[in-house]
Amino acid sequence: MMNTSAAIAQTTETSPMAGMSEAELRVQLADFYHLVSYLGWTELIFNHISVRLPGEEHAYLVNPMGLHYDEVTPENLLVVGVDGKLLRESPYKPNPAGFALHGVIHEHRPDVGCIAHTHTTPISAIVMKEAAIDHNNFNGAQLYGRVGYHDFEGITIYDEERDRMLESLGDKHVLVLRNHGIAVCEADIPLTFFLLWTVQRAAEIQCAAAAIPGPNVALPEAIKAKCAADAQRLKDNSAFATLLFDAMVRKMKRERPEFA
Repeated sequence: MMNTSAAIAQTTETSPMAGMSEAELRVQLADFYHLVSYLGWTELIFNHISVRLPGEEHAYLVNPMGLHYDEVTPENLLVVGVDGKLLRESPYKPNPAGFALHGVIHEHRPDVGCIAHTHTTPISAIVMKEAAIDHNNFNGAQLYGRVGYHDFEGITIYDEERDRMLESLGDKHVLVLRNHGIAVCEADIPLTFFLLWTVQRAAEIQCAAAAIPGPNVALPEAIKAKCAADAQRLKDNSAFATLLFDAMVRKMKRERPEFA
């Protein structure tokens, strides 16, 4: 675990969002929460999206406990440490279920700026299967070689599971939490949204294909690797993810003016 963390740290000299102010991150993160609700990916008041605060070691923004994603605003986002304790006063309390997973990734993966955890029905269904994510559809192929797997140990609230989750993730950006859901992490908020959407679509397609009789067409390993490499090059063009994120925020705000 620590070897992976040290290797990543050596290649990451600055925070991936060092050029953004806290106010800008608060607005962008609130938009991310609203997008997850708009797209129907919420789980009542549960689950989390967190973002690292540049300039503050091991501090990150996260949603208050007890609020639906619709109710998250830039102003009520909490500032917490990797131990889940509030670093600034707030009338709200943090949700302890988020810190074992989010805290350990933020602490040991300096290349990661944002983490999102969901368990939608398609995602929860496929992670119950031994194979989990199938790389034989367009979206799944983009995730080839990019997924780590972690066996279910119950609700992720215990400190002793932290190191095991980090080791399961390794240097990857998608963590399948078997029999549970997924966590995705990327350098910034738009990239994390794009990755979450890719995983969600892969899961939806996989579930739909499983309902159709007959064998699936298997892709050659070389094609899956090429698709993942092409997706990486697209990801490296950070402007693409920002254009995608901003377009979805505009669409959401047109249709849900309460988020404007």
